[in-house]
Amino acid sequence: MDALVLLGSFFVLMMLGVPVAYALGMASLIGALWIELPLDAVMIQIASGVNKFSLLAIPFFVLAGAIMAEGGMARRLVAFAAVFVGFLRGGLSLVNILASTFFGAISGSSVADTASIGSVLIPEMEKKGYPRDFSTAVTVSGSIQATLIPPSHNAVIYSLAAGGGVSIAALFIAGILPGLLLGLTIAALCLWIARKRNFPVGERIAPKEALRISIDALWGLMTMVIILGGILSGVFTATESASIAVLWAFFVTMFIYRDYQWRDLPKLMHRTVKTVTIVMILIGFAASFGYLMTLMQIPAKVTALFVGLSDSKVVILLMINIMLLLLGTLMDMAPLILICTPILLPVVKALGVDPVHFGMIMIVNLGIGLITPPVGTVLFVGSAVSKLPIGVVTKAMAPFFVALLIVLGMITYIPALSLWLPRLLGV
Repeated sequence: MDALVLLGSFFVLMMLGVPVAYALGMASLIGALWIELPLDAVMIQIASGVNKFSLLAIPFFVLAGAIMAEGGMARRLVAFAAVFVGFLRGGLSLVNILASTFFGAISGSSVADTASIGSVLIPEMEKKGYPRDFSTAVTVSGSIQATLIPPSHNAVIYSLAAGGGVSIAALFIAGILPGLLLGLTIAALCLWIARKRNFPVGERIAPKEALRISIDALWGLMTMVIILGGILSGVFTATESASIAVLWAFFVTMFIYRDYQWRDLPKLMHRTVKTVTIVMILIGFAASFGYLMTLMQIPAKVTALFVGLSDSKVVILLMINIMLLLLGTLMDMAPLILICTPILLPVVKALGVDPVHFGMIMIVNLGIGLITPPVGTVLFVGSAVSKLPIGVVTKAMAPFFVALLIVLGMITYIPALSLWLPRLLGV
């Protein structure tokens, strides 16, 4: 009955249109009153939920990504990607995916990726003869790489939701191979579609121009080297790398590229603070919600339920994937990570699944949810950028959904894709 009151009140509040963060907070209060827990305990959990040094990585990575996104980095990355794959049949679709890979490794945000790369490439692809719905589908699907490739904000949130026992550095490194696999799978699909639909062949870029483009883009790409190089070398932590990435992004944008106006910086800072505030409120309320779930033994009960249904790891992981895919269509990624991790992590641990591996499984599942209606945030952004109805974009994405589900299956049942690189590098 305790679990019904806590979870039931949360879903009722959600159905009434209460924002997710406040629904979590109000449900926590209702649950506390039901079990006669002092409200002071709930307030303490909210405060302690955001009082963690590792959480500083989120505002710093958000700010670094915003500076680079608005400072002309997207345009330069598109040009840089075109040097490598733009001359192939359907080359602009491959440029789109490769640019998303590069930009995701700087911003860590699928929304920023879709907005920045999409605003540059969707009109350009249409101008070159690609259908606008296909161009949008490529942009939206390719942006899911940003949820996996470091510096993924969602990896930081998962580490927090897992109780801080999962290394952020390990999650960052674990996301590299799954992220690249996702990009390569979508690229292979684009090549097949390009050949089937006879998309145009791109032009080769002259060596002298290619060198100029590469040098111009490398200033921004150094952000990736700073983040990963610093973490792997042990010079600084993931959180410290985020702050250094901000300084580098600011230097490159304002003194090297100089496409951004100084007078616009206060507006950028204001938008960043608003984004981070929403995330921190969500994390605080989710911490209190998770505390109530622990007191009510909900994770233990869910573990017993799954184990009672089957003793097969393959079957239980399949059931978890289906559940996360369905939930991802109804709620945004960050709150689902915060709610589901404390519930599902004990289940997979009982099956012998590594927490880092499960982090990749969860992120891919919920990343697909970002591009799935009715609550697909990235899908909405892609639709807004391309000025196409959601239904048209969703229909064009049908083959991409198939490709993403294949990648999800591989990441779920081949643990080495997630664990080989962290173990090799000793993180």
